[in-house]
Amino acid sequence: MDIALLSALNAARAARQAAVLVTDLDGQMPGRVVTADRLADDPLAEAIRAAIRTGRSGLVPDTRTFLTVQVPPAQMVVIGAVHITQALIPLARSLGYEPVVIDPRTAFATADRFPDVSIHAEWPDVALPPLKVDRYTAFIALTHDPKIDDPALLHAFEKGCFYIGALGSRKTHAKRVERLGGQGASAEAIARIKAPIGLAIGAITPTEIAVSIMAEVIQAWRQGIA
Repeated sequence: MDIALLSALNAARAARQAAVLVTDLDGQMPGRVVTADRLADDPLAEAIRAAIRTGRSGLVPDTRTFLTVQVPPAQMVVIGAVHITQALIPLARSLGYEPVVIDPRTAFATADRFPDVSIHAEWPDVALPPLKVDRYTAFIALTHDPKIDDPALLHAFEKGCFYIGALGSRKTHAKRVERLGGQGASAEAIARIKAPIGLAIGAITPTEIAVSIMAEVIQAWRQGIA
């Protein structure tokens, strides 16, 4: 591989950017690396966007152009070491996410309740900055406690997470919208919150709610990441 192309791919990987190596199999055109933030001006924008969304490499239909896809692994940050989180963690892992749990309530955020999970028994303003939350992060707030969830959600807005969801009824969410607006969050950012969280499948138990959340995360990843 051309060293310049390899360097571009390595730089995208280090920066957790999606990137696609475009190769003309007949050698008529030089190869190029297209990152997700430069899709708009590319003649193959739609094909590259679809490739990033699926994460699959392959030929562009009816051409001799091959797309090699490199997508950063998706992250999941869960605010709240609650029962739903216990059900959500194995689901997320089975789908390739490496979850992180944050909850300053030390009675909940314990290794006994979350074995082999990265747990931060700290307030979000302390725990979140080192985690490099980004647009490839699913961000899920489950504590129902504004003191914990609200600053975490503001962080998720700032980092442009591809999915932001928060537990609570419509009435609870209406109050959340008012609070976040009062703290300077834009209406556009607040509108990104999925609340009530999860797809509407009639979920009742913690495990069912976890399934509905995971399904909504998958939908956001596959339909909106590129």
